[in-house]
Amino acid sequence: MTRNLNTKQSSAVKQYSNETVYSILFFISFAHLLNDLIQGIIPSIYPLLKQNYGLTFSEIGLITFAFQLTASILQPFIGYYTDKYPKPYSQVYGMGFTALGIIVLSFANNLNWIVVSSIIIGIGSAIFHTESGRISNLASGGKLGLAQSIFQTGGNFGSALAPLAVAFIVIPNSQKYLLWFFIASTIGIGVLSRIANWYKIHLIEKNTKKNIVESKHKLSNNKVKWVIGILLVIIFSKFIYSASLSSFYTFYLIEKFHLSIQQAQFHMFIYLFAYMIGTILGGPLGDKIGRIYIIWFSVFGAAPFALLLPYASLFYTDVLIVIIGFIMASAFPAIIVYAQELVPHKLGMISGLFYGFSFGMAAIGSASLGILADYTSIQYVFLVCSFLPLISGICYFLPNLNKRQNDNFKEGDLELNIQFNKN
Repeated sequence: MTRNLNTKQSSAVKQYSNETVYSILFFISFAHLLNDLIQGIIPSIYPLLKQNYGLTFSEIGLITFAFQLTASILQPFIGYYTDKYPKPYSQVYGMGFTALGIIVLSFANNLNWIVVSSIIIGIGSAIFHTESGRISNLASGGKLGLAQSIFQTGGNFGSALAPLAVAFIVIPNSQKYLLWFFIASTIGIGVLSRIANWYKIHLIEKNTKKNIVESKHKLSNNKVKWVIGILLVIIFSKFIYSASLSSFYTFYLIEKFHLSIQQAQFHMFIYLFAYMIGTILGGPLGDKIGRIYIIWFSVFGAAPFALLLPYASLFYTDVLIVIIGFIMASAFPAIIVYAQELVPHKLGMISGLFYGFSFGMAAIGSASLGILADYTSIQYVFLVCSFLPLISGICYFLPNLNKRQNDNFKEGDLELNIQFNKN
């Protein structure tokens, strides 16, 4: 009986390795929705926390810094460790940290406890994002961009829902109503348990044979490091600019257009929803026309609209923020898959590095911009940040991996660097 069960599991995993496992992708996307819904609560309640506890913009930036820096530091180490010692149920433990964090946040009555709760949620997010990137890749069936888009869409939708959920549930009542989001974390633990079972079966099959990883490019190790450096510069400009929006966009709307907190949250939803749509389309388009072109489009397409944003009326602010969110979001799935293709035998470490670096840039950006806002104004912060997308112009120097593959194939000298994972 046991032998038959193992045979069925082995056959299922062999099939999964060649086909896109949409059930796992949708489950991991839904778990991402729940995770980012909860972590999206943190910036969504900033206006309420500022009002209740008299926080400065620097202290608001500190809260984001604590959350993002925790996730940033931990993710590469978690990825490196789980590359060597896979832990199928680690995501379940991560969601457990997230659940604990939301409980602490709901009862936090001063800045110190708010920061502690943010750190706890950051730990949970670090564990979740690192392993999710690996699982999405394994379930992709080769459709890496599509898999990343499905995964990222769940997170973006969760982030988009967070300000609406806070506007309807928390703002009209009190901070303790955040406990309702504990239900989301509980559901997430159940979903991630099912994903962990699938991943465990995958690891059983993997341990019965040598794991062959193909590197589909001919770049030297030094060239790979240079290209990863360029990608990290792009992440730097994108996520510091994103930090200005996620942490301070509602304050910008309130200050410039004299909106209420709830009204500002609805306008924040418009931006986050556009960001989600960009993520949905970015991955599949990267698979079809090439990831390098999506990255170029994201950088050069968003810059002029970002420069116009500080001068727009409320109506055109919504129009511009939709365009900016859509264009900028389209590149992140492409960037992650591009990086994974550069170093395909270290999926966990690469996922951890890029998610971690993006979180780290958001942490530094939020803290720095909060200090700048206290010394100047929120509107001045957005004027300065409008130039950040221009830094990503360095993406022009990225090699086109897809083109290299096709050219090499035509020449008949495609070399597959086959590496054996001893683990």
